[in-house]
Amino acid sequence: MILPNNYLERTYAGVLGKMIGVYLGRPFEQWSYDDIMRELGEIHFYVNEKRGVPLVVTDDDLSGTFTFVRALADYEYAPNVTPAQIGQTWLNYIIENRTILWWGGMGNSTEHTAYLRLKNGIQAPRSGSAALNSQLIAEQIGAQIFIDGWAMVAPGDPERAADLANRAASVSHDGEAVYAAQVIAAMESQAYVESDLNTLLNTALSLIPRNSVIQRMIGDIREWHSQYPDWRTTREKIAAQYGYDQWGGNCHVVPNHALIILSLLYGDNNFQKSLMIVNTSGWDTDCNSGNVGCLLGIKNGLAGIDVDADWRGPVADRLYLPTADGGRAITDAVQETYHLVNTGRTLAGLPRLDPKNGSRFHFELPGSVQGFTTHTPETLVLENVAGHSDEGTRSLAMHYKTANGAARTSTPTFIPPDAINMIGYQLHASPTLFTGQTAHLRLCADAMNKGAVSAQIYIEVYQAENKLFRISGPLITLDTGASVDIKWIIPETEGCPIATIGIELTTEVPATSGSLYLDYLTWSGVPNTTFKRPATGGSLWQQTWVNGAHHFDIWFAEAFRISQNSGTGLIMQGGRDWDDYQVTAAIVPHMSAEAGIAARVQGLQRYYALLLCQDQTVRLVKVLDGRTVLAEMPYEWAFERAYDLRLIVSGSRLQARINNQLVFDLEDSARPLLKGGIALVCTEGCMGTNAVSVAPLTTEESI
Repeated sequence: MILPNNYLERTYAGVLGKMIGVYLGRPFEQWSYDDIMRELGEIHFYVNEKRGVPLVVTDDDLSGTFTFVRALADYEYAPNVTPAQIGQTWLNYIIENRTILWWGGMGNSTEHTAYLRLKNGIQAPRSGSAALNSQLIAEQIGAQIFIDGWAMVAPGDPERAADLANRAASVSHDGEAVYAAQVIAAMESQAYVESDLNTLLNTALSLIPRNSVIQRMIGDIREWHSQYPDWRTTREKIAAQYGYDQWGGNCHVVPNHALIILSLLYGDNNFQKSLMIVNTSGWDTDCNSGNVGCLLGIKNGLAGIDVDADWRGPVADRLYLPTADGGRAITDAVQETYHLVNTGRTLAGLPRLDPKNGSRFHFELPGSVQGFTTHTPETLVLENVAGHSDEGTRSLAMHYKTANGAARTSTPTFIPPDAINMIGYQLHASPTLFTGQTAHLRLCADAMNKGAVSAQIYIEVYQAENKLFRISGPLITLDTGASVDIKWIIPETEGCPIATIGIELTTEVPATSGSLYLDYLTWSGVPNTTFKRPATGGSLWQQTWVNGAHHFDIWFAEAFRISQNSGTGLIMQGGRDWDDYQVTAAIVPHMSAEAGIAARVQGLQRYYALLLCQDQTVRLVKVLDGRTVLAEMPYEWAFERAYDLRLIVSGSRLQARINNQLVFDLEDSARPLLKGGIALVCTEGCMGTNAVSVAPLTTEESI
């Protein structure tokens, strides 16, 4: 597979188009055309303020799109990844009744039905088959809304994109739903190298059955488009022949796919007009708008998004992906673009792209701000600009009009205040930044500045009543034209989660104006901290633990108490940037079949765990496509007693201790898990602890 020369930027435009479309259509999802026209009129721009809801929200369209495609990375980038493996990816990242899906119940929500099939041991593609779930359930919209990521890892190869779409869609859907997903994926893939819409449609239609409803419906809409110049006339024809009254269930794919085709044909290749048509037409607006936005983003690039309105400014690249891999929940369009592009490059046999030595915030894509917003718009304006970078091509300009102690910009590292009580899909996330890690950044002062400017890196932590408290790092003064590299070890926060990281600017002369450039910002190392109940109060520290257990309570004497009704539950912290470390906790099994700690956690189905088991044994287990006991030995333990458990991971080597006694020391050479967070693990019962500590390995502990 030969990748297009503009693969990176086109994918970024596709990711942004998907996000913008979803954010635009979400506030009036499932409204009818008549209701939209009566209450809002034609949808030419965001209406979230008019509806009194946030713009940047958690949404199944986004969470599923950027999560399920991780199956490729998790299964060694196999181009023939199987539906069963993609189904296992569902089980790993989805937390039942909490993340990604609409949890509407068996036989009501297609995705919930498929999830329950997978959970009960029915592998994909049978999990999504019409034979098992009925044709009506199998042909709802979900496969289409989750499909864009599979296209963006196969640019310019519509056959591969359609094949991957088939594999991914069959986990939960069948029949016309799969065909619709294949059409979207094939068009998006071909859009990297072909600009003509009719050619895109013809290519996609050649890859699905000629006698399918989707094929016939697209033919009808193309015919109506040739007859009727007004899109509203064709919309009425669609409503009469392919509307919800003709295609039942909660959200059938056929009517909504029709509106996607309608908007593309009548949108005159224009991003704003196409989104106006698909959103004004109603039905599943965020889903349809997301697919249209992604396709046009890929086809027309960033310039096509920016031509008529500032779609990107209010979004600021911000994106939430709540999954069981909580360290990736607070993300942005740039990070997800590079995940997709590096997957596509790996499939093509090419090396990864990791700008500025893999920095988290590098601003290498035009217009990107990666979640940075200004707290003082009257004194500070942000702009992505070319230059002012040692190892890249772009930087984030901070243009200050005055910096009299009040010019600040920051980006979230955990759930922002306006997302704490998210309506609809809740935001489950772990922080991305912790005590003991080292922040690195590079700043450059403009050669045209009138004088020196001082900069100070800072973090904000949640304290009592979820109020933000600022902790500042070193104050650095930059003369005109100077640059500086800064390192700061993140200080102890006493159990309070870090909400943001940012930069504050000051000058000696209050009326001074100028520019300071952020080349990159990143952090490295594993935390050196203890997770506990903060003395300052507040409840957000509990939400730093992504809850994959039935009950996680903090109102007992113990800081952490987990109760699992059946099966195994985890509460998880951290992310895949953690590699070699030790995790310790004094575990109290109250009544449990198994209780313990886990390391290298990459979701609910990928981790190592040290467990006290009810048959008076201790086991070191690996959960990866099933459960493997790596080692076990007899060990007498009792309920209501505390046991100091320590699990050390270094490369593929694992060492386990209980009450400082070495119990296991071994090498895992078969598909070792090399990175990931930590967890508390409980099987069928109740356990507790007051604190969980994670720390880097000392020289002696590097096994």
